[in-house]
Amino acid sequence: MADDGDIIVRQRSVRKGRGALSNGASRFQPHRVEWDDGICGPTPVTECRAVTARSIISRNQSPDIPFLQSINPYQGCEHGCVYCYARPTHAYLDLSPGVDFETRLTYKRNAAGLLERELAKPGYRCSSITLGANTDPYQPVEKEHRITRQLLEVLQRHRHPVAIITKGALVIRDIDLLAEMAADGLCSVAISVTTLDAQLKRLMEPRAASANARLAAIEALAAAGIPVNVLVAPVIPALNDSELEAILQRASEAGAGSAAYILLRLPLEVRELFFEWLHQHYPLRAEHVISLLRQSRGGEDYDSRFGHRMRGTGTFADLLSQRFALACKRLGLAQGEATGARTDLFRPPRPGTAGSPQIDLF
Repeated sequence: MADDGDIIVRQRSVRKGRGALSNGASRFQPHRVEWDDGICGPTPVTECRAVTARSIISRNQSPDIPFLQSINPYQGCEHGCVYCYARPTHAYLDLSPGVDFETRLTYKRNAAGLLERELAKPGYRCSSITLGANTDPYQPVEKEHRITRQLLEVLQRHRHPVAIITKGALVIRDIDLLAEMAADGLCSVAISVTTLDAQLKRLMEPRAASANARLAAIEALAAAGIPVNVLVAPVIPALNDSELEAILQRASEAGAGSAAYILLRLPLEVRELFFEWLHQHYPLRAEHVISLLRQSRGGEDYDSRFGHRMRGTGTFADLLSQRFALACKRLGLAQGEATGARTDLFRPPRPGTAGSPQIDLF
């Protein structure tokens, strides 16, 4: 057992194919919930239930995020990435940001219809919509539910710009839609590649696609004329930061045209979950990782200030920024996520077409 600040880190059994080691309470729950391995088994089965959403487009007010609108087809993510900054959102469902986040999912069954109605509103102003800003739109359950595919069909039909962020190789299923949109400057895809180390990936992102599968997806997308950004995220000091240049090199060779990176963020419950995971899997390296993180966050575990939360400050953060810039220059990669998709081709749904408010009257 290790004591890190006010977090007690206990040795726990590792559930095969799951990132989080525990299923503790969220900040809104008065009690802790733990899986009983004698009842549920060591690896809980993924549940994905349908919900009827009341709204579909989220608007962004953060100045350090390069988009104004986003859609998340799913709540929770089966990829199980232990570091995921979206984990705390499960607390709003009265579920744990731990194991619940990666095993108790929901999908928005009416997402496509809601989107069409939103686009039809007289006051709607066209701006690129990002899919995957919170949870991955191409996580494994998308194979069955196809909510992301349905949303793309709506966006393609009305020539609306879209940007996708994913670490799921399933994105290549939709190349037919994406290539047609990209030909008109309406689409870009960011593929997150965190590590080339298969063992580290297995522990840290247990149900996400392999690095080779993601690189193959970059190659397939680029070959179809779709602009591809490689997102090295998160960069974790003393764990995967040494791979930065190698990841950029491999992605460039595969056809990526631009690149971005994000330093590890530990908001709310993510801090405890990540520290627990780190002490379990990398006990001899854990204190060094945490020390470098704190040096990059002004002595704290997390700095939520705009302009600082994505990159950090201090010596390590400055060196990381310089390394990234030099590697991008050498490889001919543009820095930053793709922006500037066309909005002049947008065609709002006409009254009386499928999904419009008038249809709902009958």
